[in-house]
Amino acid sequence: MQIGMIGLGKMGGNMAERLRRGGHEVIGYDRDPEVSDAASLEDLVERLQAPRVVWVMVPAGEPTRATITALGEVLSPGDLVIDGGNSHYKDDQKHAAELAEKGVGFVDVGVSGGVWGLENGYALMAGGDAENVQRLTPVFETLRPQGPDGFVHAGSIGAGHFAKMVHNGIEYGMMQAFAEGWELLEASDVVTDVPGAFASWRHGTVIRSWLLDLLVRALEQDPDLSELKGYAEDSGEGRWTVQAAVDHAVPLPAITAALYARFTSRQADSPSMKMIAALRNQFGGHAVTSAEGQS
Repeated sequence: MQIGMIGLGKMGGNMAERLRRGGHEVIGYDRDPEVSDAASLEDLVERLQAPRVVWVMVPAGEPTRATITALGEVLSPGDLVIDGGNSHYKDDQKHAAELAEKGVGFVDVGVSGGVWGLENGYALMAGGDAENVQRLTPVFETLRPQGPDGFVHAGSIGAGHFAKMVHNGIEYGMMQAFAEGWELLEASDVVTDVPGAFASWRHGTVIRSWLLDLLVRALEQDPDLSELKGYAEDSGEGRWTVQAAVDHAVPLPAITAALYARFTSRQADSPSMKMIAALRNQFGGHAVTSAEGQS
């Protein structure tokens, strides 16, 4: 197929390269002229043969909204837009309706694979009309991992990003469990080879996983993680997952706790923990100095 790719960063650039390796013609556009094939969105559209397929891989929120609005002004009826970023599923429904007024189709695709996707393939979760999803089969077949799995037509518009949102929420919980286990092993005076303990779990155990492989790799590079700060951002999907759980009255205690743990990581001196220390001092005389509280 011929396809336009908007956004040639770590994900979009590698996806474009994997598609080229698979025999597709990819014309890329990026604000960085050093990596862009096209000079503008208009130039990109002019270089694509109708009916066109354009994959958008830019940050969620305003960058995606602005890009899709701009595409709606230059694309033609019968063209198809894919949003492969981490957009909110409700935004997908708005974007699909906006493009439908122009006769342009829309498919949302949750993409997982990170920087390893170029070689290993990407897990893809698509939402949209069956006809549009079917039209993109050659692209999906090239991007997904080898084997029977790695792709799902999850449902109607928004389903792809909803599935990816829940995937990322589960990822939060799994990462938090591994992190807590690592901290407990480090705190113990019984286990003297913490990296070795994690490495021993990579085969034959019920928690073996790619995340565990990456954890072992991180410990090989920095055994006590002394080169890192205890600070973790959240990219938005964890918050959306928790909010969706509230909307549907579904309890998510592990994922919610993992999200709040990331918020805690941003506090060098937690205000709530100061109050806990103050209360413990009031009822039990457990005095803790500021310096001790930060150690």
